Amino acid sequence: MSASPELDDLVRELEDAATRLRAGELDPREAAELVDQCARLAVSIGGELEAMGRRAENDPDQEQLL
Repeated sequence: MSASPELDDLVRELEDAATRLRAGELDPREAAELVDQCARLAVSIGGELEAMGRRAENDPDQEQLL
């Protein structure tokens, strides 16, 4: 489990979409829409990871590297 339930949900949704694409049972239009959805999910996941990194930088308990 990650530090973010939102990130867990996004990753699960991306994994589900990838599974559907790999199955090869979608028509070309459906596959294209799912690829677009995967791209949007990847952007959202990246944003969530960046936000987690910023929060960690501001955490007073986070050890500072010299």
